[in-house]
Amino acid sequence: MAVGMSSPRPAHTAVVSAAGEDPDGAETGPDGLDGFGIDPDDLPDGLVVADESGRVICFNAAASRITDTSRAAAIGRPLDAALPLEDLKGKRWWPLTDPYGGLATRSGQPERNLLLPGGREVLVSARYVRETPTGPVRRVVVSLRGTEARRRTERSHAELIATVAHELRSPLTSVKGFTATLLAKWERFTDDQKRLMLETVDADAGRVTRLIAELLDISRIDSGRLELRRQPVDVSAAVARHVQGLITGGQAPERFRVRAGGPLPALWADPDKVDQVLGNLLENAVRHGEGTVTIEIAPAPAPGTSDEMGTAVTVSDEGPGIPEESMGRVFTRFWRGSKRGGTGLGLYIVKGIVEAHGGTITVDRGPGGGAEFRFILPVSMPAYLK
Repeated sequence: MAVGMSSPRPAHTAVVSAAGEDPDGAETGPDGLDGFGIDPDDLPDGLVVADESGRVICFNAAASRITDTSRAAAIGRPLDAALPLEDLKGKRWWPLTDPYGGLATRSGQPERNLLLPGGREVLVSARYVRETPTGPVRRVVVSLRGTEARRRTERSHAELIATVAHELRSPLTSVKGFTATLLAKWERFTDDQKRLMLETVDADAGRVTRLIAELLDISRIDSGRLELRRQPVDVSAAVARHVQGLITGGQAPERFRVRAGGPLPALWADPDKVDQVLGNLLENAVRHGEGTVTIEIAPAPAPGTSDEMGTAVTVSDEGPGIPEESMGRVFTRFWRGSKRGGTGLGLYIVKGIVEAHGGTITVDRGPGGGAEFRFILPVSMPAYLK
């Protein structure tokens, strides 16, 4: 079963080499992708190839797994018999598309959901290989993919929409209720009552703003478009600023312990994004943890290097910690460490920000029994300053 590319063809046009067929047209063995030494069974997606007569000459291992059909049962059979497909309306797909007939200018079929026998869904795309632009079809190359990954993505999107709708409903209901009440009965309230209502509206509007910012961050992380505006960052000063903010917000000063081991290497990062990471980790430690929150800042080997130093920040608490079975899901969407509110998106965003900087982040059990988050950021100094 030899899959290859002839030199005059575009790089994206895969064809089956005749070298892999015996005189009767049957496949004798894998020759691999010509010039690359790759066997069709090494491909992650299902690959089915039919010759000019419409008989299957290549049926790789992934195709066997996806269709639950053995290679021996498929090789040599007509394509529509080896790969019986129906559209979502129950119509047979091969007679509808007619790859060997119809318009001579057709080059294939875009990916679409089709059904295998038994109603199993599969993603199918096809390429019609011709020796000349309008000549007869010499090969039909079919790609098969399972729908599991797409379904997981769709479920994730549905969960995101449901979470956003739930999180938006409460503050917007509050904003609407208080503003409507103030507009209708302004004169009936005292100044103190008006101030309380407006402060509540302001706090709820802040919640909505933060949620929208989280959604934008998720969109940029998922699409690889998270922009970083690097400049020198003093991590120790940033940590001190966040701790002071929490103390001003009502936390006891003795709840925080900051340890700085220096001298720290210079760090070039996006200060706003670093603030976002620190704020999220410290807020999680305060909200979900217990006891003393310890923040350690120290030099550490930069990720992926053996000689360059970076900056490591460790945030740990003395609470119940994270169950061992949940460690692997901490940085996924919608993971919540407790029932104390939150969207479950913060740590997913934190991981995306750290990795966008070229750093790493891990979670473990801290010395005091609670959760311990540790991230390392490389120096990332611009080349012209080195």
